[in-house]
Amino acid sequence: MSLNFIPDHRFSTFDCVTVDFLLNEGIRGLILDIDNTLEPYEHDLPGVHVIAWLDELCKNGISAAFVSNNNKERVDLFNESLGLPAYYKSGKPFKKNLLLAMKAMGTDKTNTALMGDQVFTDVWGAHNAGIKAILVPPIKDKRDLFTRFKRLLEKPFLRKYEKRKRKLNK
Repeated sequence: MSLNFIPDHRFSTFDCVTVDFLLNEGIRGLILDIDNTLEPYEHDLPGVHVIAWLDELCKNGISAAFVSNNNKERVDLFNESLGLPAYYKSGKPFKKNLLLAMKAMGTDKTNTALMGDQVFTDVWGAHNAGIKAILVPPIKDKRDLFTRFKRLLEKPFLRKYEKRKRKLNK
């Protein structure tokens, strides 16, 4: 089983990833997926909870950037009031735009993580770029056949993560 698909950390929601956790992990830059990580697809704009969380990161010296596989209009609209470095149609799991995001944030592989909701784009992309992967469950999972199949394929990797976590906690 490829370690590229196993997250380094899992949280129940994006805002459970605290400033203290990130600083303790040495993270100074956080690359973020948008859809189903921070907001559902149907929410065009970041909610007050997302804005407050991002403000808290910034106040504590943690930079953020968006790297999304969605289109330019979606990413630009979401980011309009935030003004963060943002990359659309990024081709995750490929690392090109992840590296560009690190450059824009002034971080590198040693102090950057990516947070998203998908194993085969976000976790794999993070590991392709040599950075830590933080996985959160999708806020609102799509129920189409392709997405259901993809989520089924993710399960063995999530079980492996849980098994590894139990070993570390013994």
